[in-house]
Amino acid sequence: MNHPKYRPDIDGLRAIAVLSVLGFHAFPAQFKAGFIGVDIFFVISGFLISSIIFENLARGSFSFLEFYGRRIKRIFPALALVLFTSFTFAWFALFADEFEQLGKHMAAGAAFISNFALWQESGYFDNAAETKPLLHLWSLAIEEQFYIFWPLLVWATWKRKWLFITILITLLLVSFGINVYFVRIDRATAFFFPGSRVWELLIGVVLAYFSTQSRETSAKSFRLNQTHKQVLSTLGVLLLAFAFYRIDKTRPYPGTWALLPVLGSFCLIAAGTNAWFNRYVLANRAMVGIGLISYPLYLWHWPLLTFARIVESETPAIKFRVAALLLSVVLAWLTYRFLEKPIRSGSNQRMKITALCMAMAALGTAGYITYIQNGFPQRAAAQASNINTWDNLTFAQTCRFLTLAKEQDDWCNQGNAPDKAPTHVLMGDSVGNGFAPMLQTYAAEQHKAGEHTFVFKQFGRGACPMLLGIGPEHCIELTQAAKTYIDQNKSIHTVILAANWTLYFHGHEWFGHSKIDAQEFQQAFTNTVRHYQSLGKRVIVILAPPIGANPRACVVRPLRLSTENNCILQMQDVLNNSRNYKTPFVAWLNALHVEFFDPERYLCNEMACKVTDGPRILYLDHEHFSEFGGPYLANQAQKDLQLILSPSLK
Repeated sequence: MNHPKYRPDIDGLRAIAVLSVLGFHAFPAQFKAGFIGVDIFFVISGFLISSIIFENLARGSFSFLEFYGRRIKRIFPALALVLFTSFTFAWFALFADEFEQLGKHMAAGAAFISNFALWQESGYFDNAAETKPLLHLWSLAIEEQFYIFWPLLVWATWKRKWLFITILITLLLVSFGINVYFVRIDRATAFFFPGSRVWELLIGVVLAYFSTQSRETSAKSFRLNQTHKQVLSTLGVLLLAFAFYRIDKTRPYPGTWALLPVLGSFCLIAAGTNAWFNRYVLANRAMVGIGLISYPLYLWHWPLLTFARIVESETPAIKFRVAALLLSVVLAWLTYRFLEKPIRSGSNQRMKITALCMAMAALGTAGYITYIQNGFPQRAAAQASNINTWDNLTFAQTCRFLTLAKEQDDWCNQGNAPDKAPTHVLMGDSVGNGFAPMLQTYAAEQHKAGEHTFVFKQFGRGACPMLLGIGPEHCIELTQAAKTYIDQNKSIHTVILAANWTLYFHGHEWFGHSKIDAQEFQQAFTNTVRHYQSLGKRVIVILAPPIGANPRACVVRPLRLSTENNCILQMQDVLNNSRNYKTPFVAWLNALHVEFFDPERYLCNEMACKVTDGPRILYLDHEHFSEFGGPYLANQAQKDLQLILSPSLK
């Protein structure tokens, strides 16, 4: 199988792509648009792969076996090494839930379906991206999915040029339309779904097609003169420069914004090797050198940065991030020089391909076993967390008993006595759900004292403040169901509103679904309180818990980069994280004659807030209580809870 003539400027463009991604991952505040490097890679991949296919089909020398064999030799060696190294390090460093997640992503990475696995996880309560060492394999998965299906489609339609062109343009436009549609309503889908990304590869395909035609035919319409090439190169530079200047994470991406890096890459590749920028900047020896190791560099850098983030339980110091990037360069060069090049050349090619496939299958199997074995909790690293886990959400239950349907982000709780008529209803988001164990502990203490009149249920969904008339559809649905339930149950005399009020007080946007400003929040809150008061019910508000805890830092890991104690929640950080919501919020409550319960009073002093109670960690993450948080709060505030929850004591 023949390959197109080597172009050093494309390796230089690869260098721009990979360096921008590295900069964004290590220093996101300084390289805000660095993630567009992935879009550049997509265009390059579409161009190069299709150039190989087109030229060999035109010459009658295309072979599926040889094509896929070359892809295996190109993709598998570095990927297998990174997967194996990540798995080995994780065995000795990660907690059970972290290792379980890595096993799942490892299996998905080996099967080239990482984008689907991550898409499935992109719910409200998903782990932060910084704790997923194999997150970056989503882009490789999309490319591999393209490599699998695109050659088959091209082979089936190549001899019918009109059919091929029709399919190519149709797929490109449909994919771009899917991208624009989903970026408005579901950014996770727009980001991970191959249907919304393949247009970027197809832009490269279009260029490969016309480049092939210019070589295979004498048609002058396909040929560019030197002036045209200089203009294209300059335009490509300007488009990329503007993209790096204007795009950041706040933009609806990919969407139409992705046209900037995609078309910029298209122009630079189309300009060819003789345009000034391509020849003297992109084809510069240093840029080409980085481009040659761009694939293993991309694979190595993110696990190194992420593992540093995990073992430090916070963003690593600058010196550690710089060291991770330098180490990734060294590892990338070693991988390229002593693994990739020897495998691609020499004899015994069939045996190499077979061995690579077996290695990838073994790694995928190891990852899957790790996942179904819950991260091997018997490991020393997993046992270091002792009684504390960060996925024990037994107090988060389905809302099916209220809505007759299950929702992904359900955070309801049947309360302390599911078979009895409730006297209290607790409503709010996932943070509000964290107070359900507090009420269960309170109820148990009341029961011990011979008091059996406190019965509660809790309704909530992730990022839903449960206020009348605001939020996306799934929030409004549950809020209305809760309203109907409370209106119809005369036994309920107290409504408790509990949520992460810091999230909504100044206005909030629900992942592109809907948006409210501060005034709309205030109006919805007031309407909700007045509605339940009009029914003769008491309304109580639980203020947001202290925000900003770093609970994983409270467990000493077997492997650490520094000895700094990060298991401290400074009061100043709590005040900063609250965004000055409490004073005006409490003023509203007083004006509405609403009593409130403030968790800070029992968790904080003037200097800091509690994160642990002996060996027990009170938080799941920076804002949600663990299974120990609510009971601790109930024990500390038992008398005050009795005063505020029992109207008979008023």
